Amino acid sequence: MKTLVLLALVGLGAQLVDGSLGMAYGVTSTTLLLAIGTNPAAASATIHLAEIGTTLASGLSHWKFGNVDWKVVAKVGLPGAVGAFAGATFLSSLSTAVAAPVMSLILVSLGAYILVRFTLRGIDRRNLGKPVRKRFLGPLGLVAGFVDATGGGGWGPVGTPALLASGRMEPRKVIGSIDTSEFLVAVAASLGFLFALGSQGVNFSWVAVLLVGGLIAAPIAAWLVRHIPPRLLGSLVGGMIVLTNSRTLLTSDWVDAPDGARYAIYAVITVTWAAAVVWSFLEYRKDRALESADAIAAEAARTAEAEQNVVQDLSAEEQVSAGRPSAPRD
Repeated sequence: MKTLVLLALVGLGAQLVDGSLGMAYGVTSTTLLLAIGTNPAAASATIHLAEIGTTLASGLSHWKFGNVDWKVVAKVGLPGAVGAFAGATFLSSLSTAVAAPVMSLILVSLGAYILVRFTLRGIDRRNLGKPVRKRFLGPLGLVAGFVDATGGGGWGPVGTPALLASGRMEPRKVIGSIDTSEFLVAVAASLGFLFALGSQGVNFSWVAVLLVGGLIAAPIAAWLVRHIPPRLLGSLVGGMIVLTNSRTLLTSDWVDAPDGARYAIYAVITVTWAAAVVWSFLEYRKDRALESADAIAAEAARTAEAEQNVVQDLSAEEQVSAGRPSAPRD
């Protein structure tokens, strides 16, 4: 029972992160499952089965609010499904001793990317309307789908920034299209794991509580994103992912680092993480100050324009009362 409660909290926490950042449900939840000793292939299979429900609900919500470009969903989602199926069968063929460091290496890379991206850049809000080329979306979906299955997550961290960086889609359409197409990826990865593993190692009660936790968290995440800056949350989550998976990687048979070296690396990661969080907070405060200054300037401009219109109206009335024609207003 304690395990089920813990897994529900894992699903809750992962969905809070994903709902606030538009990415990292799989990366966060897989990291937490590995931390409690789950087999890598079983962890990824469990997450993707739960994601079938969460991504379906997310996709329907985005569709309702007009955040989905269905052409992009098809062009990136179908190759993504192929890549996810291939990644699932590849991961299932590896032994636990090999799969754990492989997955941890991918998760460390994704965590480092999230940490750097949100610490240094925050949210990219460019808004251009040019169509995204199919020759770009196809390879992107294939790679992102493969990484998502083998790393237990990665569809959002790989796909969302790439589409934002293209500068050809509104951010809301990027997030909506990536979230909706992730349903295809989750289904394909789940089929790949079930094909390769059967139901071996997959506890469907775990899938259910992860799904319940995620569904509970969805409305909370919508509230949370209004109160915790995504930039700050991204730095917090990215550092947590790097630190947790570095431990798995450094204690694996691949590396087997001595205690002194491991603790030194942990200390460097922790100090860097703390500095990144402080920097994100300071940059967030600076951005808020600039936004406030811009809002004050805009309000002052509107007030000055309104006062000028009042003066012109009074002047026109005085001229009419004096029997002179009023000067035309611009």
